[in-house]
Amino acid sequence: MDHLEKLEAQSVYILRAAYREFKNLVMLWSIGKDSTVLLWLARKAFFGHVPIPLVHIDTKYKIPEMIEYRDKLALQWRLNMVYGINQKALDEKQTFPDGNTDRLTCCKNLKSEALKHTLSGEWPRYRLNHETGQYEKDTNEEPYTGVIVGVRSDEEGSRSKERYFSPRDKQNDWDIGDQPPELWNQFNTDFAPGTHLRIHPLLDWTELNIWEYIHKEKIPIVSLYFDKGEGKRYRSLGCYPCTHPVESFSKNIPEMIEELKSGKFSNIAERSGRAQDSEDGGTLETLRRDGYM
Repeated sequence: MDHLEKLEAQSVYILRAAYREFKNLVMLWSIGKDSTVLLWLARKAFFGHVPIPLVHIDTKYKIPEMIEYRDKLALQWRLNMVYGINQKALDEKQTFPDGNTDRLTCCKNLKSEALKHTLSGEWPRYRLNHETGQYEKDTNEEPYTGVIVGVRSDEEGSRSKERYFSPRDKQNDWDIGDQPPELWNQFNTDFAPGTHLRIHPLLDWTELNIWEYIHKEKIPIVSLYFDKGEGKRYRSLGCYPCTHPVESFSKNIPEMIEELKSGKFSNIAERSGRAQDSEDGGTLETLRRDGYM
C-alpha cells in the first residue's frame, strides 16, 4: 500500500466512523479541490452514494464558473445539495465589495454567520430539486450537529491545531485549548450532549497529496485551477473580490504537481492569494474561532 492509498484508507475510515457515530451529519462543499476530493472519498466510502446532505455557503461573490460546476456535478452525481446564505447582510450591503466593511467582517457576515445559521436551521436553506434542476426552500429545519469538512493541517496555521474529531460549542465557537488528544489513531467519538462536531478526514493530506490523488483518480475539477493561455490560474478558490490568480503556465495536473515538488510554489503558501488571510495576520484563526470553515 503506497502513501496515497494509506491516506485514502484513513479518510474512508473516518467518514464511515462519523456516519456510524453521529446523527444529523452534513458535508461542506466549497467547490474547491480539497472538498471535491472529500466528496470523491465519500462516494468511495459509501459505494457510489453520498448518504448525507452537501452544504455550500453561497456568498453571491463566488466566481460564476464555481456555481456552474457545483450544480452540474450535483445533478450528475445525484447529490443531496443544499445551500445557505446571509441574505440580510447582502440586502443591507454589509460587505467588503460594497465598501461598508473590511474583509474579515465581510467573511464573518457572509461565511461564518451564514454557516452557523444554516447549520442551526434558523435561516432558510435551499435544496436542489433534481426534477426541475432548480433550488427550492427546504422544509427541513432540523439542526445539523456534525459537519464533515475538507480541512488540511498544512494549509494554514490555525488548521494545524485541529483534530480529526473536533468539538465546538452550540454557537460553533472553537476553544483551541480544549481539543481531545488523538494518539496512535485512537479517535474520541464520545462527546457531551449538545456538542457540535467538526470532522476532518483530510487532516493529514498535503496540497501535493491532493493533486496527486486527483490525477490518479481522474477526479473532475473546476477549470479555474488551470492556465488557459494567459499565464495565470487559481491556486486557491474563494470570493472573487478577495481571491487572486497566481502567475503560472500550468495547463494540466502533472505540471502543477511539478511546480509543487520543485518549482516556483514549492515554498510559497497555498493561500497567499487570499487577501483576507493577510488581514488576519497571515492565518484564519480569528475567523475560525468564530465558526469559519
